Amino acid sequence: MSVEPVRWMMTGKGEPLVPMKIDGLSPGPDEVVVEIAGCGVCHTDLGYYYDGVRTKHELPLTLGHEISGHVVDAGADAIWWIDRAVIVPAVIPCGQCDVCRRGKATICPNQKMPGNDIHGGFATHIVVPSRGLCEVDEHRLQAAGIDLADLSVIADAVTTPYQAVVQAGVTNGDLAVVNGVGGVGGYAAQIAAAFGAAVVAVDVNDDKLRALHGRGPALTLNARQMTPRELKTAIAGFAKERGLRQTEWIIFECSGTRVGQENAFSLITHGATLCVVGFTMDKVEIRLSNLMAYHARAIGNWGCAPEFYPKALELVLNGKIKVSPFVEKHPLSEINQVFEAAHAGALKRRAVLVPTQ
Repeated sequence: MSVEPVRWMMTGKGEPLVPMKIDGLSPGPDEVVVEIAGCGVCHTDLGYYYDGVRTKHELPLTLGHEISGHVVDAGADAIWWIDRAVIVPAVIPCGQCDVCRRGKATICPNQKMPGNDIHGGFATHIVVPSRGLCEVDEHRLQAAGIDLADLSVIADAVTTPYQAVVQAGVTNGDLAVVNGVGGVGGYAAQIAAAFGAAVVAVDVNDDKLRALHGRGPALTLNARQMTPRELKTAIAGFAKERGLRQTEWIIFECSGTRVGQENAFSLITHGATLCVVGFTMDKVEIRLSNLMAYHARAIGNWGCAPEFYPKALELVLNGKIKVSPFVEKHPLSEINQVFEAAHAGALKRRAVLVPTQ
């Protein structure tokens, strides 16, 4: 291995993350060792670290679930993967249980999530099951001018909204509203547009809205400058101008904030679909009966089934989803400073931590 194996460990809520040598990287028969190219910093990681959201694996634990890299070792049943570039699924189902066999892998009770169930990607190496790995064609990657480390965010920030768009049934002629377009929401807007929807992007940050110019949304609105009623009226006016339906809007709530979730719920129309993608520990105040009155539905989305990863990757490689303009790489050794900046909202792009010697 070209890099000395090290993990950065979380030892307690808000305690400085510390490096520890990895003693032994022996994969099981169906496991691989991935030398990490990059690992994205997700809102979920900050929830574990700052907010005390409990991990399934006891502390100390290495966080990080957006991982790309190269397979450098493998067990007897996974030798085929050696020397291949891969994206590691953020949620790895067992593939054998009842729900997996019925095509509901994201609720697999035996799933493994790096940085939650097992040690994660804020490290130089990780041992993971080979099941569900997404191979990356490095020739196409090079031709597209994309760094393998940048693809780490596909493991959650891209594939999670990809599954949400598929689950909602987005197609040509739909009106999709994406509420909160930093990180996951920015990719949700691009994906919904790639599926043929007319996309309205909503956020409270003009910089985030400007960053999406020409990359999916047909309309951008700043929710900080409008009441929820004004916001819904503006979207309805846009729909009328474009000859789109006033019913059956598809609303992606990606802000992961109390106010954002309440605003997203207020946009429900007759036959609407509310897709809850963002996460917050805060409670919201809504009138749930609106779902009944509007004959609408609300659906959640946990991670993404591994079988969707190649399709999401293809959208990136063919240029329909832009990844690199929305990420910024930092040395893994700066993890504590990066966490602090991300938590303070000081980063304009999604941070990807890159191991260095």
